[in-house]
Amino acid sequence: MKAILTLTLMFSFFLSVHSQESNPNVKKWTLRECVDYAIDNNINVKQSENNIAMAEIGKRDAIGNFIPSLNLNSAASWNSGLTTDATTGVLVNLTTQTTNGGLSSGVAIYRGLRNQNELRRAELSILASQYQLDKMKDDISLYVINAYLEVLFGKEAVNVAIPQIEITREQLARTSQLVEAGTIPRGDLLDVEATLASDEQNLIITQNRVQLALISLAQLLQLDDFENFDIAIEEIETLPLINLAEYSVDKIFEKALATRNEIKVAEANIDIAEKDIKLAKGALQPTLSGFYNWNSRYSDRNRIIGSEIDPDNPIQVIGQVQTTGDNVIAPNYSPITGPADGLWDQIDQNKGSSFGLSLSIPVLNGFRASNNVRRAKINFEQQKYQLEQEELDLQKIIYQVYTDALGALKLYDAAKRSLDAREMSFAYAQERFDVGVLNSFDYSQMKNQLVNANSDFLNAKYDFIFRVKLLEYYYGVPVSDL
Repeated sequence: MKAILTLTLMFSFFLSVHSQESNPNVKKWTLRECVDYAIDNNINVKQSENNIAMAEIGKRDAIGNFIPSLNLNSAASWNSGLTTDATTGVLVNLTTQTTNGGLSSGVAIYRGLRNQNELRRAELSILASQYQLDKMKDDISLYVINAYLEVLFGKEAVNVAIPQIEITREQLARTSQLVEAGTIPRGDLLDVEATLASDEQNLIITQNRVQLALISLAQLLQLDDFENFDIAIEEIETLPLINLAEYSVDKIFEKALATRNEIKVAEANIDIAEKDIKLAKGALQPTLSGFYNWNSRYSDRNRIIGSEIDPDNPIQVIGQVQTTGDNVIAPNYSPITGPADGLWDQIDQNKGSSFGLSLSIPVLNGFRASNNVRRAKINFEQQKYQLEQEELDLQKIIYQVYTDALGALKLYDAAKRSLDAREMSFAYAQERFDVGVLNSFDYSQMKNQLVNANSDFLNAKYDFIFRVKLLEYYYGVPVSDL
């Protein structure tokens, strides 16, 4: 049962790999396409782009502080019950509809230079967000390059494993002839058959590694169609763009300080923190503002158009003579009212305006302003420490990457020499085996040594390539040139 399951899985895998290799419609992604697609579709990149958009809105807010405010206001109300008649000034029970409207404008003349500092801070925030976005794009590109190299490594390992199987099959045919001729024992034939099975198993494992590497790369690109994803075979330059022997760690570190985005982000954060101090100090200074207001109103109450003597009460007492005590009388007039003026007539008649300056001097606000200054200063120191930490981390990484690159170069050279020697040794063993001088066991041992040398060389080669790409990345070589 286990053997059947294994054969089924092997068949399914070979079918998947074969469909990729034989289907001409499967897109072959280049490294540049993978990097570009990952950057365009990565969620973190999109979030960073939104952060830039938010920072740009913050700049618009800062620019808006320089522009006078302008607001319109209007209100309509109905008053019912005992109220003062706006026309006669008499308390009466009535329902009055009144509409008020106005316009107000204000401008900050002086705010402790906070407007200017807010604008500069907003510009620095945009710059810091852009640096952060660039760093994220570089990091994602590096992840894609590593995953792409992993696929290339697997495909090259497959290309090495396939000829090994062909060699073993030729060995099997030759050994079978020698066994039939009685030259060598039948046990040698069984050894070769076991070697062929082992080679085929190794090919399956290697091809499976390629498939898993392709899936990992597709997931990194956030693709769903794994079965129809494959990469183009590109020749990756083994030699570095920079000569390791000519560049010291200090020189690479000096270049990295000027180009690495994490350093630029930390430096921008220091500048932002410095602006925060100035903003906090600005809150301790007086604020001078100018204002202008215009308003008018409309009412549906009747207006006074004249007066007449009240026929029911034609006279009224308006006082008394101090010496005699006699009443002083006068005609008692009552107002004559008419319909309310039109809307625009009343707005013109009732309009009014005011303007002036407003000065606010902070004296005591629960220590909030002074505490904000202290917080801003502490944050400024924190950002300086953060820059120092970023520089220390960068230096540590570069030392590690440089050391790894040198070590990988040595391993690559050693593995190349070992492979060359094993190829020559195996060629000699092949000649001896063909004439029957070398037995199948020793021949298999020589072949296994060649296989191991090939595997070690591929590991060393792609490890060296990645270490060099990583070093070039920190040296400031654009990702598009890696």
